Amino acid sequence: MKSVLIDTHTHLDFNQFDADRNDVIYRAQEADVAGMITIGIDLKTSLKSVEIAEQHPNIFAAAGIHPHDAGDATEENFEGLKELYQHPKVVAIGEVGLDYYRNLTVPETQRKVFRSFLDLALELDLPLIIHTRDANYEILSILREKNKIGWRGVFHCFSGDIYMAEKVLDMGFYISFTGTVTFKNSNAVPVAKHIPVERLMVETDCPFMAPVPHRGKRNEPAYVQYIAQRIAELKGISFEEMANATTKNAMELFGLDLVND
Repeated sequence: MKSVLIDTHTHLDFNQFDADRNDVIYRAQEADVAGMITIGIDLKTSLKSVEIAEQHPNIFAAAGIHPHDAGDATEENFEGLKELYQHPKVVAIGEVGLDYYRNLTVPETQRKVFRSFLDLALELDLPLIIHTRDANYEILSILREKNKIGWRGVFHCFSGDIYMAEKVLDMGFYISFTGTVTFKNSNAVPVAKHIPVERLMVETDCPFMAPVPHRGKRNEPAYVQYIAQRIAELKGISFEEMANATTKNAMELFGLDLVND
């Protein structure tokens, strides 16, 4: 049986794909990417992500408000997102979290909005796609404060150290890596090596952070193969084992129903 991959974090709605979106999706399928999740960062992009997912059987969507945009998290936007969470192609709440690196929204507002999404995830029994940058330990603190049975999700584009990874795993979350794991001297390398394959996922976060050998160019889902290959090498396992494990993890967490060609 052919090994396939799932790109668990894309932004196919972004305008970088407007000229050739269908070609990008076709190239991913040709590269044995059997499924993709396209992620909203606000209500508008969440709606667009759902629209794309509706057009392709093996593309799914997540809806949320990125911490950069938490200042625009009005009650009206929350109501719009709540409607999207009822859509059959919406498989997660995200991306949501904290980002103190750029601090485009004041931390107090980011924390308030993140807590609201955490409550919603428990209420709707949906997994979370969590973004954190320069806020790792505050994220852990909030999760501990609100942690309850049934918590599910993934820390996407993981940038923490092994200690952070252990805490995330202890809470029952998965960890996902992007093309940064292919970069020379990347801090992600020792962490990816350490994480059990049963708790790993792979993603491109396209159009950003293209992996080697495409670093510096526009990223796209077909390139998730390079990320899986690199982690397989780090862990001393075959590409097939890595692909099968990460695909199984993604299907189980997000409840994906892939259509076979």
